[in-house]
Amino acid sequence: MKRSASERAVSYLARREHSALELSRKLEQAGFDNNEIENTLNTLQQAGLQSDVRFAESFVNSRISRGYGSVRIKMELKERGVASDIITQSLQQTDIDWFSLATEVRCKRFGEHEPQDYKDRAKQQRFLQYRGFTHDEITESFNVTDNEK
Repeated sequence: MKRSASERAVSYLARREHSALELSRKLEQAGFDNNEIENTLNTLQQAGLQSDVRFAESFVNSRISRGYGSVRIKMELKERGVASDIITQSLQQTDIDWFSLATEVRCKRFGEHEPQDYKDRAKQQRFLQYRGFTHDEITESFNVTDNEK
């Protein structure tokens, strides 16, 4: 017996929060038509079972705990179809010091000491940039001296 779109969507949401776009894509892959998907998403949103705001908050906290910066988090949320105002709101609600997170991530990966040469510094900068930290946050992460730790 084939499950309905809403049954399938609820089972996805039972595992973790999903954005509306993610759910829509998963239901489309499962062979449901666009009309049925749209109706299902509307029903779930009205019932409070699916919320892009809740998804964004959960996603932001998850990514911060894994050492990602705001630039990367914004990009990933946009890819998942979350509206810009929700992304901005979710990032503002976090009480995170991005500068200290960048420093923490750099020190965890490369140790607390300054890079020995330009090549080493460039490698660490590329890593932090990939992780989604801004230029200022990356630069500041190198200005922490060992006695400040």
